[in-house]
Amino acid sequence: MARKASTTKPSKTKAGPALTHIGASGEARMVDVSAKPATERLAVAEGRVVMTRATLDLIVSGNAKKGDVLGTARIAGIMAAKRTSELIPLCHPLALSKVTVDIEPDAKLPGCLVRASVKVTGPTGVEMEALTAVSVACLTIYDMIKAVERGVRIEGIHLVEKLGGKSGHYRA
Repeated sequence: MARKASTTKPSKTKAGPALTHIGASGEARMVDVSAKPATERLAVAEGRVVMTRATLDLIVSGNAKKGDVLGTARIAGIMAAKRTSELIPLCHPLALSKVTVDIEPDAKLPGCLVRASVKVTGPTGVEMEALTAVSVACLTIYDMIKAVERGVRIEGIHLVEKLGGKSGHYRA
């Protein structure tokens, strides 16, 4: 038996705005952005990798067994941002114009603060790309130091800021 095609309008909820990736029958769907104008969009996300001071010192001194922890994590984050649509099922593939991943050792944590900034000119935002970059950079730091310390924690991954698009400017 053939199913009736769902409409492109998001389903309405009693609690507030509709979820754009859910069709009228509750099925997951990719949003049609073909009618949206291409505008400049920017998203910034960050997270933390918390560890002991001794492990942080090993990273900062460049003496980790697997090599340059921060450099490797930075490249992994950039690569992840570019491949977000392959990892998150309903994300659109985007021609990103800029991806930066900054990782700052922080003795107060102790650990590393990871921050990604992603930019595109297109019909949809880059929040997921920034969050994916941070997530993978944090995971890479963990992978590079897990032999030294298994109790490392990845914390606080969140969107810090987004600019552009219909919803405008958001800052956490």
